[in-house]
Amino acid sequence: MSSFDLIVIGAGPGGYVCAIRAAQLGLKTAVVEGRETLGGTCLNVGCIPSKALLHATHSLHEAQHNFDKMGLEGAAPTVNWDKMQAYKGDVVGQNTGGIEFLFKKNKVTWIKGWASIPAAGQVKVGDEVHTAKHIVIASGSEPASLPGVEIDEEVIVSSTGALALKQIPKRLAVIGAGVIGLELGSVYARLGAEVTVIEYQDKITPGMDADVQRTLQRILAKQGLNFVLGAAVQGATTAEGGATLNYKLNKTGEEHSLTVDTVLVATGRKPFTAGLGLDTLGVALSPRGQIETDSHYATNISGIYAIGDAIAGPMLAHKAEDEGIAIAEILAGQAGHVNYGIIPGVIYTTPEVASVGATEEALKAEGRAYKVGKFSFMGNARAKAVFQGEGFVKLIADKETDRILGVHLIGPAAGDMVHEICVAMEFGASSEDVARTCHAHPTFSEAVREAALACGSGAIHA
Repeated sequence: MSSFDLIVIGAGPGGYVCAIRAAQLGLKTAVVEGRETLGGTCLNVGCIPSKALLHATHSLHEAQHNFDKMGLEGAAPTVNWDKMQAYKGDVVGQNTGGIEFLFKKNKVTWIKGWASIPAAGQVKVGDEVHTAKHIVIASGSEPASLPGVEIDEEVIVSSTGALALKQIPKRLAVIGAGVIGLELGSVYARLGAEVTVIEYQDKITPGMDADVQRTLQRILAKQGLNFVLGAAVQGATTAEGGATLNYKLNKTGEEHSLTVDTVLVATGRKPFTAGLGLDTLGVALSPRGQIETDSHYATNISGIYAIGDAIAGPMLAHKAEDEGIAIAEILAGQAGHVNYGIIPGVIYTTPEVASVGATEEALKAEGRAYKVGKFSFMGNARAKAVFQGEGFVKLIADKETDRILGVHLIGPAAGDMVHEICVAMEFGASSEDVARTCHAHPTFSEAVREAALACGSGAIHA
């Protein structure tokens, strides 16, 4: 039996960051992880491998459609799917290996295996029981499915299976027009698949800014994605290496079917807590299966905490990381804190989509007075040079105080540019503060400044 100040269950972004921060603060720390590699879903079968495929297929798209416009002549490259998969695997390996190095550097113990919690202060892995003053559950999430749609990871796949298909499908159905569905749908559309996205809501990316939703759908449709909105999937059957998907239109009740090679189920994720023994222990769960915690991530069982996808809030790696740092600091006697009003969200399609803070729709529902500054990337010299002038930056500020309330971007490098506004919001900045800050030329981020100027007397280049 070994004893620790802290045992973290799960080595995903929340868990491994929590462990490293705790070790830096002087806590004797261990992480229990059953995968062969560290990094959880994000690094192994989520964020990182999907970005590798998005990059590879974006490069293919550029070669096929834009190289000739720039005077780069010659035949477009062909796709070697096995080699692209190997590239993806190498990217994953570099990142997961990097975490193992960080564990050794910070003296974090990796206990290999799957954990259960037989009692407060105890973590069982295999036949061994380890003790800890504190236990943090960072067990992450798993794909959610629909009734009548059984995932086999061959023909009907989750995001995990979609990242490692044996061959590129000729026809792909995507259930769900959220982040995962649109990113992976984009990958296979660029690779030549006929992609149909079926979404229950009447709009894609539910919950995002309405202007962004409309613009993104229009651009993705031009890239070859077909959309069926306001449709409820009734079930899917497999036969002869393909699948038939049945769905019903919400407004009319009209029933349709679609036959494809592969179905991607991208209907969200749910907390992964199986095998931990939470029921026996008496840990309180919400109706959605999330572990219930207080403002300091404590469960109803003394000494047991939870973070990340296993608890309420957006299922985002960076949200889990921030919670991991916060709970480590709390357990070390410091004042860990997460500002949940300033957690950005990004969709890594081309163009990228990013947002933070309030949407217009939410502010209208709240009855709050606001103003909007909007600037199109068609007025940005750098964006036009890389054939990405269709998007915009939309900055929202309080009508009276000018304090920034949110920003919504669709355009090149949106996922990086959003952080300028995150920092501004952390410091309570006004749109005028951003407008009066010098931005280098020519850069994409000049569009952010122009949107801030548009909140005042007007943008310069619009």
